[in-house]
Amino acid sequence: MKQEEKERQGDIKFDIVWTTLAEYLDYLVERGISCNIASFVGATTVRIHEIGHEDRPPTPDELGRMKMLVRQAMEEGALGVGSSLIYAPAFYAKTDELIELCKVASEYGGMYISHMRNESNQLLTALDELLTIAREANIPAEIYHFKIKGEKNWHILDAAIASIERAQSQGLRITADMYTYPASATGLNAAMPPWVQEGGHKEWVRRLKDPEIRKRVAEEMRTPTNEWSNGFIDAGPDKMLLVGFKSDSLKHLTGKYLIEVAEMRGKSPAETAMDLVIEDDSRVGTIYFVMSEENIKKKVALPWVSFDSDEASLAPEGAFLKSNPHPRAYGIFARLLGKYVRDAGIISLKEAIRRLTSFPAENLSIKKRGWLKPGYFADVVVFDPETIQDHATFEEPHQYSTGVRDVFVNGVQVLKDGEHTGGKPGRVVHGPGWIGWKTN
Repeated sequence: MKQEEKERQGDIKFDIVWTTLAEYLDYLVERGISCNIASFVGATTVRIHEIGHEDRPPTPDELGRMKMLVRQAMEEGALGVGSSLIYAPAFYAKTDELIELCKVASEYGGMYISHMRNESNQLLTALDELLTIAREANIPAEIYHFKIKGEKNWHILDAAIASIERAQSQGLRITADMYTYPASATGLNAAMPPWVQEGGHKEWVRRLKDPEIRKRVAEEMRTPTNEWSNGFIDAGPDKMLLVGFKSDSLKHLTGKYLIEVAEMRGKSPAETAMDLVIEDDSRVGTIYFVMSEENIKKKVALPWVSFDSDEASLAPEGAFLKSNPHPRAYGIFARLLGKYVRDAGIISLKEAIRRLTSFPAENLSIKKRGWLKPGYFADVVVFDPETIQDHATFEEPHQYSTGVRDVFVNGVQVLKDGEHTGGKPGRVVHGPGWIGWKTN
């Protein structure tokens, strides 16, 4: 499996020398990193370990081993269990399976965080599933990058907020996080039905080469459904921006919309999407313009919503420049403080700082961080609220934000006057199941 994963790597190549969560986190620290790191354990990670990419429930023995893997990860410091139910093979997991895994994390004081099963026309049903898991497993739950996709679905946000706040009033600890952009970023897999992706990437590509299967996939991509979250319909090919190709021969298409490439090739957008997956032997990084600016402002105003980048940590140099990330990789937090706090006044600067620091730290049960207090780790960002500004765009995403002057991690300065010092004091931040958590 490690070799197969390495073969599918894109512009950044690396050896996979770890097996467990603890080994991975320790490996990063040993290499040297400037930031702290923490992690959930993936519900899909343990599922793949025991079941592979099959669309079926686990046997009792398989589920037992999956629970043991969650237990191991919690004791190694995982923050809880995470799921990404919009994607295959995560999509194949049923609610009862997720409840059982979350019961283990709950024993250790962990939480459940989920990219819910549907973020468009069936969002309220997906939200009910998250609330059921939280209730049945007795675990706090967070909606990972809370959003409503597709213009015809934008009105659902108010009902979703009401449902969450009703659950909170009933004693459930439900929170959410978000990024402050009107577009999501994933791959062309989010535009195709989960059944065609069963068995993993190689099987997906093999099926897309079959003429009869292609007809069925194309038809389902164009047909509204309640069975899966259809990114092809939520955005439309004119709002699907292609940004990440593995193959050098296709990189000239970076920055073009799917409809443009389809017209260049004289094929339908659905056929073109399938062809690109086959040719690039990847899911093809894609940005979907599916969200409402009005809804973004509503979510920013909610006191139980924190903020995430949902992106890798990048630099505007070397291999990173071969593909275009979502601009949130460079701009998310500066954009919040500049556009939505200073310029729009949606929330106060004090409230924004709370939701960037103490609120997520407490929410994730991270000890001695998130506050400027004696005895706490000195993780400090010094910025100018009058000048902080994001510059990354969808067209030119590799641009640093400005206005951040100094950054200290664990008391060591890693950014001085806007320049990296070379300091790499980053360490693992453990969750509440870790043996040293209470005494750390």
